[in-house]
Amino acid sequence: MVRCGAAALRKYSNFIDSLRVYVRGGTGGMGYPNLGGEGGRGGDVWFVAREKTTLKSIREKYPHKRFIAATGANSSVKALKGEKGKDREVHVPLGISVLDDDGKQIGELNAAGEKFLAARGGLGGSLATNFLPCKGQRRTVHLDLKLIADVGLVGFPNAGKSSLLSKISHAKPEIANYAFTTIQPELGKIMYADYKQISVADLPGLIEGAHANKGMGHKFLKHVERTKQLLLVLSIKTQFRTAFETILLLTKELELYKEELVTKPALLAINKMDLPCAKDNLDELMTQLENPQDFLHLLEEEMIPANTLEFREVIPISTYTGEGIEELKACLRKSIDDQAEQANEEYRKKKLLLLQTSKEQMNKSWHS
Repeated sequence: MVRCGAAALRKYSNFIDSLRVYVRGGTGGMGYPNLGGEGGRGGDVWFVAREKTTLKSIREKYPHKRFIAATGANSSVKALKGEKGKDREVHVPLGISVLDDDGKQIGELNAAGEKFLAARGGLGGSLATNFLPCKGQRRTVHLDLKLIADVGLVGFPNAGKSSLLSKISHAKPEIANYAFTTIQPELGKIMYADYKQISVADLPGLIEGAHANKGMGHKFLKHVERTKQLLLVLSIKTQFRTAFETILLLTKELELYKEELVTKPALLAINKMDLPCAKDNLDELMTQLENPQDFLHLLEEEMIPANTLEFREVIPISTYTGEGIEELKACLRKSIDDQAEQANEEYRKKKLLLLQTSKEQMNKSWHS
C-alpha cells in the first residue's frame, strides 16, 4: 500500500494544473524634450490560448516563470514618435483561469486563439510626463487549469472508469484492480463513423469528503466544472454500499462543492453487469431511481442530497465483456447533439427577440 501511494504521488507530480508566474509590461521610451517628441509605449504581455500546450511545458521551457515585454523606442530626431515595444505572447492551454495573488479570477481562456492582457506596457515619455517614461504594469498571477471536455466520468475509485475510457476511446489509461488507479486526468476521444468526435475526461476517483478537499477533492471537482455533461460510472455490486447509495453519495459530493454541478446533463453507466446477481441488483436499482423519494428514509440524513440527479439515460454495461458499450456511445452522441441543438435554439430565440425589440424601437422613433 505504501509503494502504491508513493507511485501515485510521483505520477501526479507529472501533471500540473496550477502555475504561478511573474509578468511585467515593457517600460516606455524616452521623450525628446527639445522637439516635443514622444517615446513609444512599452510592450504588453498577453496570454494566448493554444491547443497542444500544457502548464508543464511552460514550466520546462521557462523555468524562471518570468515574462517581460520589450521597452518602447526612444523619441529621436529621425522618429519623434517612438515605436511601441514588442509584445510578449505566452501560449497557455485551453481551459485556463487567470487569478491574481489574492485568488480572484481576472480572466479565462477557453477557446484556441483567445487572448488575455496580463500586463500593460508603460507610457512613453511626453510633455505630460516631463518626457520621462513610465514603467509597465507588473504583477504575479496564477494560471489555474480546468479541463474542458464534452463528458466527464464521475465515480468512486475502482468503479471501472479507466477501463470504460479505454473501451470507448483511443486513450490508454492505467488500469488495475486497486483503488485510485487514476491519479491524473486522462483525456480520450470517441470517434464515430461520420467523423464526429466527443472528448471524454476520466477524472481521479472521487472520495467521500472531496468537497472539503479531502484526498484530491478540489483537483477532481474543479475539472468536473468544465465538462458539458456528466457520466456517472458505478459498479452494480460493491462491498460497502448499494448502487443507489453510491449515486446519492456522488450527488451529495458534487452538490456540496457547487450546486450547479447537479444541474448538468447526466447519464448513468452501471458497470460490472457480468457479475452474478447483477440483473436482480439492476432491477432493484431501477425501481429506486423511478421513485427515489420513497427510499430516502433508508439512508442516513447526511447522505441525502438536496436535489437528486435526473439521468437522461441509464445504460447497463460490462467493460469486461463489452456489453452495452456501443449503446453507451450512441447515447452519449445523442445527448451531446441534443444539448447542442438546445443551445442553438436558445441562441436563435435570443437573436429573434433582439431583432423584434430593435424593430419596435425603430417604429417608435419613426412615429415620435
